[in-house]
Amino acid sequence: MQALTKQIHVAMKQEQADLIFQQATIVDVFTLTSYVSDVAIVDGKIVGIGTYTDAKQVVNASGKYLIPGLIDAHVHLESSLVTPSKFASLSLRHGVTSVISDPHEIANVQGMQGIDYMLKASEDIVLDVFVMASSCVPSTAFETSGAILTATDLEALYAHPRVLGLAEMMNYPGVLNAETDVVEKLVAAKQHGKVIDGHGPGLSEAQMNGYITAGVMTDHECEHHEEVLMRLRRGMYVLMREGTAAKNLKELLSEVNLANNTRICLCTDDKHLDDLLHEGSIDNAIRIAISAGVDPYLAVRMATLNSAQCYRLYDRGAIAPGYIADCVLVNDLVTMDIEAVYKKGVYVEYEPLAKQPTPETLGNSIHIADELSFEFPITATCVRAIEIIPNHLQTNEVIIPIKPTVNFSGDSAQDLAKLAVVERHHKNDYSIGLAILKGFGLKKGAIATTIAHDSHNLMILGMNDTDMQLAAQTIRTLNGGIVIVADGEVVATLQLEIAGLITDRAIEQVLTDLEQLHTALHTLGFTGDFNPFLTLSFLSLPVIPKLKLTNKGLFDVEQFQFVPTNILN
Repeated sequence: MQALTKQIHVAMKQEQADLIFQQATIVDVFTLTSYVSDVAIVDGKIVGIGTYTDAKQVVNASGKYLIPGLIDAHVHLESSLVTPSKFASLSLRHGVTSVISDPHEIANVQGMQGIDYMLKASEDIVLDVFVMASSCVPSTAFETSGAILTATDLEALYAHPRVLGLAEMMNYPGVLNAETDVVEKLVAAKQHGKVIDGHGPGLSEAQMNGYITAGVMTDHECEHHEEVLMRLRRGMYVLMREGTAAKNLKELLSEVNLANNTRICLCTDDKHLDDLLHEGSIDNAIRIAISAGVDPYLAVRMATLNSAQCYRLYDRGAIAPGYIADCVLVNDLVTMDIEAVYKKGVYVEYEPLAKQPTPETLGNSIHIADELSFEFPITATCVRAIEIIPNHLQTNEVIIPIKPTVNFSGDSAQDLAKLAVVERHHKNDYSIGLAILKGFGLKKGAIATTIAHDSHNLMILGMNDTDMQLAAQTIRTLNGGIVIVADGEVVATLQLEIAGLITDRAIEQVLTDLEQLHTALHTLGFTGDFNPFLTLSFLSLPVIPKLKLTNKGLFDVEQFQFVPTNILN
């Protein structure tokens, strides 16, 4: 009562405001126009637009744009490689004040304990981190994850004030086949009135009809503009993605117009620390949209109000009375030259501000044997191989002539490398899937990583078994991360001691380690124009076509079954 009374009095110019932006050029996301006015703020809320002079703090915003705090509509914080407070520091400097996160990376390693860690670690930070309950742990039955989460497990999360719904339902075959455990998760989310996120790459019209009928409201997996139109016509929200590995935005922007834009949002999905720092986040997506011809005001709306409306965050996303005072001062809208960020009316200092839970509470997550066998006999004269598509998560299936051998170890002349996925969650398994990868550009050595979507087993790409073995054992010593080995020596490492996915070490140290990893790649012959680490990490995700590799074998996503590498003549 007292707070609301005070806000009304300030709005009516009867009491002093906390903060006034004077003569700001307000980007109006409701009418897609701009106008010059003062903005009055009290208690972290915008209460007045007009002429205001009485405030504890006055910011001269003349000649500057004032836009709402940006919202990342779908992101996996773990892909930044750092803890939530450090992720917040990077995101805030790019004008992002709220994110919709899915912690299914850490959930696939540590289950409910991992989700609880992420909720606690994002509790007292400036960035608002909203969470979707991870729906697919594991993503399919064709891989081994570190945990299994049921509808009962997830339902317990819906009472949390920052849990907005059910995260991306990647098991779309389970939805379309109305599998009991999948339907239970969907029904529970509906009964709680929650948003259900989707993940439906390449679905046909009939499949999309079934998917939406099940309650799925969003999709961030559009590769082509025709897919955008099919979803919009069926009432979905389309989350257009521009991340580190998947860069789909330019292809999709041709479908954006004044008639359909209210159901289009912007997201990053997965973005590495160095790209977040230097390239940006949702601000980068706005720049790309504007450069592609999208109206600047419309681009801002896709990055703010649309996402807020999609996830029922009705208290943010606009510069208007009654809205949270998440505001970004911008010198130039086209280049998104950000001068200052305000969270709930308070100027943001870009530093990690929260004490993190101690990583030791999650324990060791790397359980592999002392010696691993990568023996890979080729018994046919043709093999089925995975071919990467740079800057896309999808892959091609290619058939390659090859000489039979007792152990394939790579062929640089044909740009072929050995890919292994080693189960790392349970000491009694150690299953290893093997495949041939084309198009990565490796000449020698090996790369190992515990970031392998979505079950996050140990993935190793190499040109000889000795280097692959050393890379695996180095990963075990680090308790997770990324390792590069060449000629029997470890040449670069990035330690990710929390679930093998993130670290609580200083941002500067992580950036240094990342730079050394990229430099070390050149010693292995890599010259590709794509992020090799995130590209590698998605080669084990068995819900994105065409071929992927899990610890159980080579998997054809379109057929939804395992297929052999050796092809009989």
